Amino acid sequence: MLTEKGSQKLSDFTEKNSHENYVEVTKGIWHISGLGHSNAICIEGNSSVILIDTLDSFERGKILLQFIRERIGKSISTVIYTHGHPDHRGGAGAFIESNPEIIAFAPITPTLAKTAMLQDIQNQRGSRQFGYTLTDEENISQGIGRREGIAYGEQRAFVPPTTLYQQDSVVREIDGVNLELIRVPGETEDQIMIWLPDRKVLCCGDNYYGCFPNLYAIRGGQYRDLALWLQSLDKLAAYPAEYLLPGHTAAVIGRDQIQEVLLDFRNAIDDILTRTLQGMNLGKSADQLAAEIGLKPEYAALPYLGEFYGCAEWTVRAVYSAYLGWFDGNPTHLHPLPPREKAEKTIALMGGIQSVLDAAKKAFSTEEYQWCLELCDLLLDAGQEITEAKILKASALRVLAEYETSANGRHYYIASAKELTE
Repeated sequence: MLTEKGSQKLSDFTEKNSHENYVEVTKGIWHISGLGHSNAICIEGNSSVILIDTLDSFERGKILLQFIRERIGKSISTVIYTHGHPDHRGGAGAFIESNPEIIAFAPITPTLAKTAMLQDIQNQRGSRQFGYTLTDEENISQGIGRREGIAYGEQRAFVPPTTLYQQDSVVREIDGVNLELIRVPGETEDQIMIWLPDRKVLCCGDNYYGCFPNLYAIRGGQYRDLALWLQSLDKLAAYPAEYLLPGHTAAVIGRDQIQEVLLDFRNAIDDILTRTLQGMNLGKSADQLAAEIGLKPEYAALPYLGEFYGCAEWTVRAVYSAYLGWFDGNPTHLHPLPPREKAEKTIALMGGIQSVLDAAKKAFSTEEYQWCLELCDLLLDAGQEITEAKILKASALRVLAEYETSANGRHYYIASAKELTE
């Protein structure tokens, strides 16, 4: 979201939420946050430890292992992945000495065939989104946690699961600990929650964390089904949890507080989905709806729904594409002019290259930064690789980064600006 002092708001959120904490939320259950980009949860059994998620790097996993040895003094018998994102399983290699069972759920829907052909572009866009090439001063944070270890040369050490469940729910007793593992699709297809009925602890993975979620990732990927995500949040809320332990940000403690937070979180997502679908049904385009629909004030004011990671505007566009595809219903857009031809004709109509460049400079000086970007893109689309236009675009991107609350959007602006001026 672009707003005045957006970057400062992101910085303030990061300062408040990214401290390293080792919290024993209830006897024998530890919620570790701020050590890695993601959280980890340690559950003490009769003679061993059950570890839920493993942080994002081997090096950070080793630090967590040392904590477990010193504070709990038991070996790790079981590792459970809440889902397959690398920031939750990248530290697994640090824990294999005790030969643990490693548990995960298989996705419901397989990845689109031939997705591997997009590896280069998704890696490039992912690097921009997460700010891997940026300095700490440029990066600030990754929104829902400190920077991943790979930004500092650390290594991911994923270990494949030894137990991969296909079903929707599993009940286990592991070293005296009763657990229920339930499929709850949301941010990923393989997302699960872990319910400890004897201790009223609910581990929810990434289906809830303390800011507006990444309902669409700008690095690209398959649609995250919001209707299914809402059903999963309803499942979470149905449990009489006294402790809600998310995969990012702080634990939520107290049954009433958990119910309030989950309901607000669910209703905010549902409101955006519903209003987007209603607007689509009226024939409005994705651009129109993205400009009109945002978090309602009563949700935007909540401390756990700030747009520091996901963005409501990107969500609207993702919903539109998922339900209606690329065509907005305007026949003009069935066979549009190629970008270069359109840019050339537009530039000619505007009085030529210098006229457009002058207009872009004026837009920058009058703080119309988005208009400046669009004018620069006209020149670049027309094949006018004007150094001045690239520098001007990079400058506008850097300024917009200071308005951006989302860490992902901020990183993308700055990384793209750096690429333009390399």
